[in-house]
Amino acid sequence: MFKVYGDTLSGNCYKVRLLLALLDLPHEWVHVDILAGQTRTPEFLARNPGGRIPLLEIGEGIHLPESNAILAYLADGTHLLPGERLPRAQVLQWLFFEQYSHEPNIAVARYIIRYLGRPQTHEAALQAKTAPGYAALAVMETHLSGREFFVGERYTIADIALYAYTHVAHEGGFDLGRFPAVTGWLERVGRQPGHVAMDDGGDE
Repeated sequence: MFKVYGDTLSGNCYKVRLLLALLDLPHEWVHVDILAGQTRTPEFLARNPGGRIPLLEIGEGIHLPESNAILAYLADGTHLLPGERLPRAQVLQWLFFEQYSHEPNIAVARYIIRYLGRPQTHEAALQAKTAPGYAALAVMETHLSGREFFVGERYTIADIALYAYTHVAHEGGFDLGRFPAVTGWLERVGRQPGHVAMDDGGDE
C-alpha cells in the first residue's frame, strides 16, 4: 500500500490525494507539519533529501518526491494520462507550466496569507507575486475559452495539477471572477466522479 507524507491544506499534496481518491487507490496518509520543521528532520531527509512534501512511499526504501512526478507515476496506464504521444506531451506541457509559471506565484501568495498570516515583513514578496499570478491565470483563461479541459477535451492530471492551487487562489488574494472560463472549468473539475475537497481530511 502506498504511503503519502503531506499536509492536507497544501495544494501540492492535495493533487496527490485527489488522484488517489479518483483512482480509488488504498494508501496511508502521514501528516507532516512544515511550519514545525518536520520536513527538516534527519528521518524525513533520509527519505527525501530535498526536504519537501508531498512524498510518495512506493515500497520499503523507495520514495518519489515532486507532486507532478507523483501524479505521472500514479496515473500511468489510466484514463487520466493519455498513452498517445502528443496528448501525453501536452499533459506534461501543462504540468511544467503549473510548476514554473503558476505555483511559484499563486501558491506562494496563498502561503504568505494563509499559513503565515500576511506578516508585514512579507508584504513586498506578496505584492511581487500578484502580476505574474494573474498572468498565469490569463494564460489558462485564453486556453480554456471554448474548451472543457486542458488536453483533448478529457479530464487528465493536467487538470488535477492546475486545479489544486487555482481553486483556492482567492486565499492568495486573486480575484477569480475576472476569469469566467477558468471558473467554469473549476466547476467541471469539482463535479468529476470521485472528487474530494481539499479539506475533507487525509487520513483515509
